[in-house]
Amino acid sequence: MKALLTGWLTFILLAINTVCFVLPLMCVSLVKVVVPIAPFQQGCTGVLTWIAETWSMVNKAIFAMTTPTVWDIRGLENVDQHRSYLVLANHQSWVDIPALLQTFTRKIPFFKFFLKRELIWVPLLGMAWWALDYPFVRRYSKDFLKKNPHLKGKDMELTRQACDKFQKIPVSVMNFVEGTRCTEQKKLASQSPYQHLLKPKSGGVAFVLSAMGGQFSAILDVTLVYPEGDTPTFVDLMCGRVDRVIVDITEREIPAWLCEGDYGNDKQFRVQFQQWLNQTWQDKDKRIGELSSEL
Repeated sequence: MKALLTGWLTFILLAINTVCFVLPLMCVSLVKVVVPIAPFQQGCTGVLTWIAETWSMVNKAIFAMTTPTVWDIRGLENVDQHRSYLVLANHQSWVDIPALLQTFTRKIPFFKFFLKRELIWVPLLGMAWWALDYPFVRRYSKDFLKKNPHLKGKDMELTRQACDKFQKIPVSVMNFVEGTRCTEQKKLASQSPYQHLLKPKSGGVAFVLSAMGGQFSAILDVTLVYPEGDTPTFVDLMCGRVDRVIVDITEREIPAWLCEGDYGNDKQFRVQFQQWLNQTWQDKDKRIGELSSEL
């Protein structure tokens, strides 16, 4: 009964907080759409980022007030809100999102995700993502390019244009490298060589580094660890059934060669890139094993 009451209280408070911040977010987004003046739109972006960060800070306060979860965060000592980062993380649960917001809100620039161009038409959210300057990208498949060879390289060119607005401001780009939540069933189906992880998908990381690599100060390699064999759900978190979450951050330098190759067309570069990411993932798998022994 206590867990049920805690869950309902947390849900209601989170819902109220979201409604209170979504309304001004939508209003400012609409103003940004209808007033196409660059300096004014930049000011709107600053207001929107403040709204999103404040929403996250209030959510943190709600979880602190209603739940006993201990957020064991390690490795934040040298991060800077005025630097740009590529954030790479393993993915196990919907709890990963509040864990990342707990960790990084107002510590580094607010997260940006690369989104498929079609998502701009999602009601309300598409406008909010556009207003928050999330990059919308178009990826052409190999079959499509065979039929339309004149468009080869166009997707990357459009992506770089979408990222031009980040040249003079700090930005954090978030990437769940496995592409989906890790489960035992998915590990078996994919024949993952890792004990705690799925195989990393290197194409998305290569795409981001090719478009923006020169801007990033570092990679923040985030390892999320929950109690062994008991990955929690978001409902578990709201009900106070998650005692502790470890968020372990390793800051990694970005070798220049990672940003300079052609992942789509240079086979040798693609193999080298995959080897680099696989080694990073091997280190992460080992680290998860070490951290799991503490829980």
